[in-house]
Order: sequence, then structure tokens, then C-alpha cells
Amino acid sequence: MQGIQVENRFGWGARLGETRTTPWRDWLAEQLGPEDLSRFTGVGDCADGLIALRTQREGKLRGNPLVKPILQAELATQSAALLSTQQPFRDRLAWFWFNHFTVSQKQDRVKGVAGAYMREAIRPHVTGRFVDMLMAVMRHPAMLLYLDNTGSVGPDSPAGIRQHRGLNENLARECLELHTLSPAAGYSQSDVTSFAAILTGWGVDMKAERPGFHFAPRAHQPGEKTLLGQRFAEGEEGGVAALAFLGTHPATYRHIATQMVRYFLTDTPSPAQVVPVFDALQKTQGSLHAASLALIDHPSAAVPGATMGKLRSPMEFVVAILRASGATPTDMSPDAPHSPDRLLINGCAALGQPLWTAPMPNGWSDLSSEWSAPADLLARTDWAYRYAATLRDHDPMTIAHAALGASLRPETQLAMHRAGSRQDALTLLFSSPEFQRR
Repeated sequence: MQGIQVENRFGWGARLGETRTTPWRDWLAEQLGPEDLSRFTGVGDCADGLIALRTQREGKLRGNPLVKPILQAELATQSAALLSTQQPFRDRLAWFWFNHFTVSQKQDRVKGVAGAYMREAIRPHVTGRFVDMLMAVMRHPAMLLYLDNTGSVGPDSPAGIRQHRGLNENLARECLELHTLSPAAGYSQSDVTSFAAILTGWGVDMKAERPGFHFAPRAHQPGEKTLLGQRFAEGEEGGVAALAFLGTHPATYRHIATQMVRYFLTDTPSPAQVVPVFDALQKTQGSLHAASLALIDHPSAAVPGATMGKLRSPMEFVVAILRASGATPTDMSPDAPHSPDRLLINGCAALGQPLWTAPMPNGWSDLSSEWSAPADLLARTDWAYRYAATLRDHDPMTIAHAALGASLRPETQLAMHRAGSRQDALTLLFSSPEFQRR
């Protein structure tokens, strides 16, 4: 497989002006090393977002005047990293796992902590063990707020008896259905209820000087609980043990292996296609490093994707165009309306996939059918046409060869040569089947 095809399949798309001499498999594997090279500037930690949320509530301020700047800074710095990253495969994995463990700024309480969640709960564990990422996610305020576990109270706990409150099953249900086992494991509604009881007391202390995760014993449902035939003690340690059980379960490994193969390689993975990644997880007790290596060594990974690969999602499409045209976050002020990171943010929103705004806890779909309606493809062409108008000093054919290499079809080259303007030629390139797919 050609290096450019590797960048398109496993990264964010080839960057104009960059060349690589490292063999493609080695280049991908090197990105899975211990160090995350991405740097994020002008942002704080989760506690800073929670303090802004608390202050805003106490002052009964409207319009998110304190939280909004935090969200904007996070979007700007993390968007800039997408354009300049030297570890595009590692970054793709981070965004994949963020979508797997979705939190969404459609829930107002999440807006000030969504970026910190990515940096604190997802990125540190991209090449670690899945169970460690699961634990970090389930204890992070962003997830606890998003799925309302802060309001889940054991009905027989002191707080439940006094306040006449009960369980909220959102976090337990989504953890079983989306994050770990999947319904294929055959768990029951009683398992959901029992798991919700196990997780009572897991919440956020908004009154602390530096707010964060807090286990509240008085809100925890007392007594031993049973989940999928396994018994777990009461208290916070019961929740930790339950997550360790779920995070290392064979059904969980099969579920996340299926998702990884579907996201990177094919919309319809067969059971046989899932086996290499599942085996890697099973043999290494859930090493995501091993699973990622199995993914790049997968027989399907070397199949050219010009017209038969995965359709790029709107986010992937916008990032690929910006990288292909050489856009860098240092081109102009981040506050400028046409700065690359602002173009990325606005482009994703215009094409129906605003960053960190998935409509449901199952995240954005990675199926081509969800993004290939005629109106969706027309919107891509319209956006590409408007962006191409800003590329006044770029040679379309240079961009085409840098972005697609051997995947560039003769039909696309001929159409570009016959185009009436540079803008038209670039629009034809960005709208071509080979650019739309990876």
C-alpha cells in the first residue's frame, strides 16, 4: 500500500509538502509509542470547567458567559492539533475512542469539561489497556454529568430515604450497551438495574475547592449486588470491581474489536475479519496497543480505497481538505473567521457533524450510508467550492497528487484539466470519489 493511501486510511489525510521515507507499517507503529506528542495551549483541567459552571450557576448568569470561552479554547486548540499533528494515526484513535465513549455538548453541563475529558480520560489511554480507559471515563465528571449519574441515588440509602429519590439507569445502561458488552452478550434489564445500584454514589463534588469525582457513601445503595451472575461488594470498591469485570470480558473485546474494524476498514465486518483484533485483545488482557497493531496488519488494511473504501465522515472530509491544501493553525490569528482551526470547526458544523455534539450517547455513525444522501454530498461540494475560492496560490494538480497519489483516477485528472478555473478544478478534486473515500 502506498504511503499516501496509509495516511488517508489510518490518519487524517496527506499534508501538502510533507514526504515520508519510513516504511508505512513502521511509521504507523511508531505513533503507538509511549509519548503523545500533541500539545494543547490555553486550556485548563476539568476542575477549571466545573468551577466556571458552578460560578455561573451561583450567579444565575445566562448564555454560558463563563463556560463558553472554555469550550471555544478547547475546540480551537484541539482542532489546531488535527491539522499539525505528527501522529495522525494516534490522533484518529483518540477521536475514535472519544466517539465510542461519547459525551456531547448538547448537554449544557458538559460544555466546560468536554475538552478536558478528551485530554484526561481518553488520550492518556489510547495505547494502554481498555479497562484503564473505561475506568477513567466512568470516573470523569464529563461522563457522570452527561449520563446523569450525579442524580442516581440508592433508594435504600440514607439520602434516598430522606429525599425519596431513586436510581438513574442511564450510565449503567449505556456502559453495558455501548461501552462494553453490547446487547449480544445477553444481559437483562435486571443486570442494568443492578449495575445502576452498584454505581450509586459515583458523582461530582461541586462544592470542593477543586471540583471533581467524588464517591458519596450516603447516596450508595447498601448491600451486595449481582451483575451477570457475579457478586460485587457494596461501596466504591464494588463499582471498581464491576468495571474491571466488564472491561476484561470476552464479549467486550469482541464488541470493541468489531467497532475498530468497522471504523477503519469496512462498514460490514464479517466475524472472520474481527478475529485478528479480538485475538490481540484477548491475548494481552485488553491492550489497545496490540489491538491497533493488529488493525494495521489486518489483511483488509492493504486494499486500496479509491472507490471502495470507507466514506469519509464530514469531519474527516473537512480535515483532509485542509491538510491537503497545507493549512496550518499558525497561518493567522485563531480568532480570525478564516483561520484554519475556525474553518475546521465551522466546516464540520455546516456538514452536519459539529465537534463534540453527537445527538445521542451512541455517538456519530461511521457507516457510509449515514453520510451519503444526495443532499449531504451536495453540501460537501458547496463547502469545498467556497473553500477553494480562498486557495489563490495553489496548483490544483499538485494538491491532487499530494493528497491521493496513485489513487488519483485519470477521469478526475481529465475533468480538472478541463475545468474553467482553479476554484472549479479544486472543487472537482475534493468532490471526486477517490477523495471522498479513504
